Amino acid sequence: MTNSYLIKVIILFLRPMKMLFVFILLCSISCAPTKQVLNEDKPVDYSDPKNWASLPTKKDNADLSPDGKAPVEDGGVDIFFLYPTSMLAHRDRPLWNAAIDNQKINNITDRSSIKYQASIFNQVGRIYAPRYRQAHYDSYFSKDTARAFQAFNLAYNDVRDAFLYYLKHFNQDRPIIIAGHSQGTTHGMKLVKEFFDGTPLQSKLVVAYLPGIPIPIHYFHNLPVCTSADDLTCINTWRTYKFDHTPKYLAKENPVMVVNPLSWKTDYTYYDKMHSKGAVFQKFENGIKPQRVDAQIHGNLLWVHKPVFPNSFLFLSNNFHIADFNFFYLDVRENAIHRRDLYLKK
Repeated sequence: MTNSYLIKVIILFLRPMKMLFVFILLCSISCAPTKQVLNEDKPVDYSDPKNWASLPTKKDNADLSPDGKAPVEDGGVDIFFLYPTSMLAHRDRPLWNAAIDNQKINNITDRSSIKYQASIFNQVGRIYAPRYRQAHYDSYFSKDTARAFQAFNLAYNDVRDAFLYYLKHFNQDRPIIIAGHSQGTTHGMKLVKEFFDGTPLQSKLVVAYLPGIPIPIHYFHNLPVCTSADDLTCINTWRTYKFDHTPKYLAKENPVMVVNPLSWKTDYTYYDKMHSKGAVFQKFENGIKPQRVDAQIHGNLLWVHKPVFPNSFLFLSNNFHIADFNFFYLDVRENAIHRRDLYLKK
């Protein structure tokens, strides 16, 4: 099978999902580009609503729900959401970072992660999702580590600026949930460490949901991994792979945090599909599908058997990174509501 044919099959399969999952699949069949320079260096103006993918004061895709529920007006907490990489295209490879006003990339973000991931939290509280000059996906694999560091640093500085603006202008001393995926977790874990870990703001952290990137066991000094559905001011994280599959490059990885989102525990117990509250698959509008996903922690990974969904036979990857949130859509939503309520009663 040629690369070009494989790409066509993948795109045909994923198109209904608004390209939510494309970046991991393309990773295995693309080569690292020769990059040039960072394309922007001035601060982003976060007083401009255009520089937010989601705000409570505007209508956006984070307001959507696969079960048709309207977003809560308040909820008593805020969710600061950091989306994953959507800068994937070959035409963008000469650049290290996305322009903040790149409409094509922003549209991909809005149609994919904002709709399919950030929307998980619209029954929990007010969602704030800043746009940021994300690093190109290939920055994770570039041999030019110095430039890659610059790219991620620029992206994180945007996230940091957005969070400072949020604290000053929006937060009003409200409790906060930090959520993100993939590159969003790359920046989210750094944000949590800087602003919450052992700081006065730590008491305002309800919980964090940061799947998709390994978080070392001892990364935080004062924030533990969550070990039950009731824990507060802790970290939830996981990376989803097919059962009985551990990539060679991860086999000798140092210990990282892993939580099972079907149980919200860190033990190695197997939880079958009956424990799954509901997943979202190809078409958002098709609703939440209960009891489709099982899960068990194995070492540093979360193993699941591939669930059945339309055209699932075309999905050949053993890496379910693309569905870290969506396999557990309702599980995360209901857990976030539960922890919010526990926090507000505290």
